[in-house]
Amino acid sequence: MESETGPITWPPPELAVAPVQLPPTAPAVGEDGVRRYDGLSYATNSGYRPRLLDLSVPAGAEAGAEPPAVVVWIHGGAWMEGDRRYPPPTVSADLLFGSLLRAGLAVATIDYRHAREAPFPAQLHDVKAAIRYLRHYAGTLGIDGTRIGLWGESAGGHLAALAGLTGTADPELEGTEGIAEGDTTVAAVVDWYGVADVAALLTEWSSEPDNPLTTFLGTDPTARPRLAATAGPVTYAHTSAPPFLLIHGTDDTVVPFAHSERLADLLQAAGNHAELVPVPGAEHIFLNADIAPLVTRSVAFLTYHLHRSRQQGVR
Repeated sequence: MESETGPITWPPPELAVAPVQLPPTAPAVGEDGVRRYDGLSYATNSGYRPRLLDLSVPAGAEAGAEPPAVVVWIHGGAWMEGDRRYPPPTVSADLLFGSLLRAGLAVATIDYRHAREAPFPAQLHDVKAAIRYLRHYAGTLGIDGTRIGLWGESAGGHLAALAGLTGTADPELEGTEGIAEGDTTVAAVVDWYGVADVAALLTEWSSEPDNPLTTFLGTDPTARPRLAATAGPVTYAHTSAPPFLLIHGTDDTVVPFAHSERLADLLQAAGNHAELVPVPGAEHIFLNADIAPLVTRSVAFLTYHLHRSRQQGVR
């Protein structure tokens, strides 16, 4: 088909490569003084919904002030559900995100491709793309791109741990989503009841009628044990790692407590800083637990280590 000026092609040349969206020049500022950027597209490519993040920058971080460190929140949902805007039902957004802002930390909440949209390592690629985006546009956004921490729950805890441990050593785990190149190392990780050993779940979830691992890995996991190992944070626990805080209910029947226990043991054996906090009697998403002290401890951990990374001049 041709137009008066020549052949018609799709997409038009100017749209052939989807640009990464720049953050808005004028964020919304609430009565609390918090600057909020909603729905920033940190990665776009044909065939997938844009990957979005929301960023809240605490009051007092105006031009001329020292930019705050940023914590990236990664939601759970068995890699197949969840939304950047909503914490698990056992904890309020004000308690979770508000506590970080009140501690002087910026908060970025991110979406990522669910497993029915794209199998692993798409989810990890998206987390790393969000880190690159925040680091690349740190000056525009008014945050300190050299001080980034990760905090995730359940599947998000798994992704936070995996991103924290894999650094930039393996290009296949980095991906090229969004801003294709850049440093994805982080200064601290908080992992709430995340999967640490994907290979172990081959047995633990074998009775599940619709095993999430098959969808997450995009194949029968028993046929791809190496892929399952690649997706497990325990595989990388021998490497130099950022400080880790792992909090897990001892009565978790979805992701057994042994996952965090094993990851903490491996990190400590390799000489890394890893704290394990068991929550006696708590189920998944901390059912049957008082969550406020767990949030307080998590925020204190991130505040301390992100501040310490600035003093040491490391990411």
